[in-house]
Amino acid sequence: MYYLWYLLLGLVAGWIANLIVKGGSAGLLLNLIIGVIGSLLGGWLFGLIGIVPTGTLGSLVTAIIGAIVLLWISSLISRKKIRE
Repeated sequence: MYYLWYLLLGLVAGWIANLIVKGGSAGLLLNLIIGVIGSLLGGWLFGLIGIVPTGTLGSLVTAIIGAIVLLWISSLISRKKIRE
């Protein structure tokens, strides 16, 4: 049951991060993938600086920040390929 909750949390985090970074939606599956990978990235980044998020809101904020970082990195990579 927790896996379903984490997938829903990743979907919401990916959608919010996509709205913040790009200003639009990328689709259900892509938002889910961005949110789940972003939550792992956010947890790793927060662990590096010693912040431990607690509760649903902390997990959501961590996932959103990680997804924003992931989208930012992917935009840097894709812009570099377009310029070449």
